[in-house]
Amino acid sequence: MSIDPFALGAIVTAPVFGSFLAVVAIRLSRDANPLAGRSACDACGARLSAFEMIPLLSYAVRRGRCAHCGAAIDVLHPVVEAGALAVALWAAAVTGGWIVIASCVLGWTLLTLSAIDARTGYLPDVLTLPLIAVGLVVAWLIDPAIVVEHLIGAAAGFAVFAVLGEVYRRLRGRDGLGLGDAKLLAAAGAWLGWRGLPTVVLLAALAGLAFVLFRRMRGEDITAADRLAFGPALALGIWLVWLYGPLVPG
Repeated sequence: MSIDPFALGAIVTAPVFGSFLAVVAIRLSRDANPLAGRSACDACGARLSAFEMIPLLSYAVRRGRCAHCGAAIDVLHPVVEAGALAVALWAAAVTGGWIVIASCVLGWTLLTLSAIDARTGYLPDVLTLPLIAVGLVVAWLIDPAIVVEHLIGAAAGFAVFAVLGEVYRRLRGRDGLGLGDAKLLAAAGAWLGWRGLPTVVLLAALAGLAFVLFRRMRGEDITAADRLAFGPALALGIWLVWLYGPLVPG
């Protein structure tokens, strides 16, 4: 049985990329430069050795504690590292060839955005805007004839959520959908074309509802005034439609 070199490369390197993306997510969540300086303990600032930065293994060996000061290591590190590996395995199982790499770029970016939004309620432009551009490039590489459809999807995705957000703000006097969500839906249109947007929104709404119900089952008191991060649900919808297509194929 032949081995897809693209899939193998993505799977082998996924934890390493996940380690980098965890740092990016944590630093952007703190409004810090994600590329500034070497990796260091968040508590004591000690520089980390190569052994201390082995994805997943280092966290397990140290039992989630810094070797220098004993402070707890941010759990986002192993979560994103494992998530990046899961994305690569999933992409390799469903796609093939260079599309595996494109899928990982999409999935890893969505994973990072989800982590940031879950913590801060913020989807940074430094990730959403390049994701739009890359989606259009991928569409062109697949078939130049579909680029217009994907351009329309990007414009429609942004416009729909931007208008809904503005209407909600005028009616309720507070923010509902932010422009970060609009830009992420624009990225969905860039990657999937306008035909994929309804399924993305439907799946995201269902995922968001399921999350709210889960929290209520745990006894949390959630009201309509509470702010809930919609980015992770939207990211899940984008990922599923990218891999399996919309509910009503075009």
